[in-house]
Amino acid sequence: VQLQASGGGLVQAGGSLKLSCAASGRIFSINDMGWYRQAPGKQRELVATITSGGTTNYADSVKGRFTISRDNAKNTVYLQMNSLKPEDTAVYYCNARVRTNGLISGKDYWGQGTQVTVSS
Repeated sequence: VQLQASGGGLVQAGGSLKLSCAASGRIFSINDMGWYRQAPGKQRELVATITSGGTTNYADSVKGRFTISRDNAKNTVYLQMNSLKPEDTAVYYCNARVRTNGLISGKDYWGQGTQVTVSS
């Protein structure tokens, strides 16, 4: 199973970016999907998660600015980021809990990370 993230870049404060992450490979089903981020010198932190049924959860720091969504038919998760702030600068990682067959529980997989830089 591979997760391929895209959509990062450099944007001015107040701007927007949309991240995408597509899962491929031997996939039976995908449970939760999510985005995490890691800024220099800091630990990786949760940004947002979404269940297979569409229930979402957000870090307090991004509520009202970021929106997570997913396309189950495409095994893809998105993160729409609006009103970006310099403190949102980080490497963003996607995550998916994937079942590779119906007999075992899900395992966490991670994307390679995409850099988001917000200039002031």
